[in-house]
Amino acid sequence: MRIGIDLGGTKIEAIALDESGTALLRHRSPTPAGDYVGTLRAIAELVAFVEKEVGRQGSVGVASPGAVSARTGLLKNSNSAALNGRPLERDLSQRIGRPIRLENDANCFALSEAVDGAAAGGRIVFGVILGTGVGGGLVIEKKIVTGRNRIAGEWGHNPLPWARDDERPGAPCYCGKSGCIETFLSGAGPARDYLARTHRNLSAQEIAMAAVNGDPDAGACLALYQDQLARGLASLINVIDPDAIVLGGGLSNVTQIYDGLPALVSRYAFSDGVDTPILRAIHGDSSGVRGAAWLWPA
Repeated sequence: MRIGIDLGGTKIEAIALDESGTALLRHRSPTPAGDYVGTLRAIAELVAFVEKEVGRQGSVGVASPGAVSARTGLLKNSNSAALNGRPLERDLSQRIGRPIRLENDANCFALSEAVDGAAAGGRIVFGVILGTGVGGGLVIEKKIVTGRNRIAGEWGHNPLPWARDDERPGAPCYCGKSGCIETFLSGAGPARDYLARTHRNLSAQEIAMAAVNGDPDAGACLALYQDQLARGLASLINVIDPDAIVLGGGLSNVTQIYDGLPALVSRYAFSDGVDTPILRAIHGDSSGVRGAAWLWPA
């Protein structure tokens, strides 16, 4: 049995998978906000609960925001500030009483969709998270590629490709730079664009609904978003040429962004034609926790 844990900012989710990937149990508990020791305790309690309910012990994989530094072994780049600078993997292993495996949540998303999700069967799979941030994960032969500095897949913190004059220098990013892909393709991007056009505040999902209802400004926002997404994906294809790209996160549920997207990507990619499938995640919000479970091979 494999146990996956998805450590989020507001909730911690656990799943137990059998050998075939069938879910035996799922359970959630609130994340102790800003409380590192409380978070360790909550995860350990979730693992104990799952094993008691299922009646057997399992391997434990954890999907976490941020990544473990190759230099220090401490967590870095997490938007849950209480985790940064902490030996999360070591402390969790001690608390649970056995080795665990811990990976970035976007990497776990990509692994889940590569193993038995939308891109199952693909040799090279890139997973994209489009939500409050923009993340990514690279999986080759069903194994996560983390890279020398453990930042492989962090495409959201590259500049927007082929930026236009009115897109420069771009909005400030929390990483300290401006004009990162994340500032355009996270939910804040279309919301900022719509505000500039109309002086009204709408979320990305509300903009999508307004576009369906005939709002021309909302339609223009979505068209620009789709073009910016196509540029970002084309740059990925130019570098790694994956067998499939899988989209997850809240904005992946905006169905309008898929219409005509492959043709736009082909316009920007360095090829006479691009047939890379751009797919919506099959497992949705469960991809992270399933990918955490799949960190342990059979």
